[in-house]
Amino acid sequence: MIPRANILGVGVSAVNMDLALQTIDEWIVTRQSHYICVSGVHGVMESHRDEDLRCIHNSAGLVTPDGMPLVWLSRLMGFRHVDRVYGPDLLLATCARSVKRGYRHFFYGGGPGVVEKLTARLHERFPQLVIAGMFSPPFHPLTPQEDQEISALINAANPDIIWVGLSTPKQERWMATHLGTTSAPVLIGVGAAFDFHAGLKVQAPHWVQRSGFEWAFRLLSEPRRLWRRYLMNNPAFMWLILLQALGWMSYTLDPHGVVKPASDEPRLL
Repeated sequence: MIPRANILGVGVSAVNMDLALQTIDEWIVTRQSHYICVSGVHGVMESHRDEDLRCIHNSAGLVTPDGMPLVWLSRLMGFRHVDRVYGPDLLLATCARSVKRGYRHFFYGGGPGVVEKLTARLHERFPQLVIAGMFSPPFHPLTPQEDQEISALINAANPDIIWVGLSTPKQERWMATHLGTTSAPVLIGVGAAFDFHAGLKVQAPHWVQRSGFEWAFRLLSEPRRLWRRYLMNNPAFMWLILLQALGWMSYTLDPHGVVKPASDEPRLL
């Protein structure tokens, strides 16, 4: 079982890209059903505020460190091998691996026309990639009948991996709810990766991604949509991490993610 770094009560899996890919292979071969939360500071902070979302993260098969702050904190906790498992990179790496293994992919999410553009570009890059199906859900909350019909559509496509691009926290809630109603062994929430690989949004240069300042690049790209996420979440995250590092706040990693008073748990520093 892959250990986890306790970051504000969210168990971030001590993985790198190779370990994540190996784990996905194992689940598909053994037909074990799991979902993967690809989470950064935003996902951790949303989980800090919402006990149900903490439970969803801590019940995931993997919670990969999508942002460099989670990588650095994991390494400070002693997991030296941890590296960033960035959603857009995980999507491409899994697709490349799938060509030889014949994995079937289903793409769920995105706005009108996004999954069509995404899958067309993926086919250009990986001509032998098996795309079993795609679906862009309506913006309104699904009725029980609509939800059943979508699950039936996905199951009829018989995918090995369902890629979910609904943004956090919608995609995490969808995966947790549909783990038992869809037959695919692997569900992976990758957020903006759909838009990036569909060519609708520009990714930060690699050196910016590794610097820990990708948030600034994205904020400048979409200030009206993202200002609250980054300008409020980031300072709050740093303050809470400081409290955890000093031992003034500590967190359990049980599936409910309950905050508890300071204890003898290992500290960050």
